[in-house]
Amino acid sequence: MKLLIITIVLLALAFAGIAIKIWAKKDGKFAGTCASQNSNFNEDGEPCGFCGKMPEDCENK
Repeated sequence: MKLLIITIVLLALAFAGIAIKIWAKKDGKFAGTCASQNSNFNEDGEPCGFCGKMPEDCENK
């Protein structure tokens, strides 16, 4: 029972942290969410699957 309560509390803290981050950011957007901006994920220079931008077209480098 203690483990269940600890798990629920930790999950609630995680969700609250994400909610606070979204609330505190301008327009509720996370910076650098496109995988095309990260060279570890996009070694071939392919466009982003979410927004379609090429790595060189992204604002947040």
